[in-house]
Amino acid sequence: MSTVVETTEPVRPRHAPFAPVHARLSFAGVMRGEWIKMFSLRSTWWVLGIAAALMTLFALGQAMSLDLLAESPGAAALTTVHGAEIVSGGYPLGTVTIAVLGALLITGEYSTGMIRSTLTAVPTRVPVLLAKTIALAVVTVVTSVTSLALSSLVTRSLLAEYDLVPALDGAQTWQIYGGVIYFLVAAALFALGIGTLLRSTAATVTVALTVLLLLPGILSFITLDWVETVVTYLPMPAAAAFVTVSDSTLADSSDLAPWTGVLVVAAYAVLPMVAAAVVLRRRDA
Repeated sequence: MSTVVETTEPVRPRHAPFAPVHARLSFAGVMRGEWIKMFSLRSTWWVLGIAAALMTLFALGQAMSLDLLAESPGAAALTTVHGAEIVSGGYPLGTVTIAVLGALLITGEYSTGMIRSTLTAVPTRVPVLLAKTIALAVVTVVTSVTSLALSSLVTRSLLAEYDLVPALDGAQTWQIYGGVIYFLVAAALFALGIGTLLRSTAATVTVALTVLLLLPGILSFITLDWVETVVTYLPMPAAAAFVTVSDSTLADSSDLAPWTGVLVVAAYAVLPMVAAAVVLRRRDA
């Protein structure tokens, strides 16, 4: 006769529940993610390379044109031009590529849908924009310094013929170089802010390049006093107040004082970024 033995061993659930993990992504992690996203794209390297190449080649072209200027009726301009203005003369071309990079940094995520994952990982959202701002500013500074160094190298022998090699211990030299770097960073942040607001690459690039570069030339055909005043406070004419120290034909002039130009350019960077931060928090991805 068989005996049935009953066991009192508790029945274990097939899948044990997992305890919830409350993970919080630090700002250092957000910053690292933005660096990875930025430099994993070929477009970033292309844009930065093109910016350096354009600024260097334009500076070289200006330096090579000094021979023609010396033989022209405007030869007297060579006595007033500052060599650093020639070295940094390609910054408007650099503005184009840097603005495109600033736009792509945010609109690229909207076009691929990656922005949803980014904002899900960082629900407060503003740290994402701050990390992008820091990364973009650092990359712009490095690219600007590299471009100015290359421009100085390729133009040095040509400038030496006219005693125009910028003195590295001169205050005006660093005003021009620092002003160019400052303006390029402001242009990049302007594009980043506009890109966050518009979420479209084409629209952002159109608005950024129109405001930064095209409007001064377009509005210059209108001779109304109030229009001329408006042109003075556009980014590029305002930048001329602190990146130009001479009245030569090789450099643009401005009716603004240098520090006024600095504040005007800062406003074009800060206001779109503040608006972008507010909209980013309130709007669905």
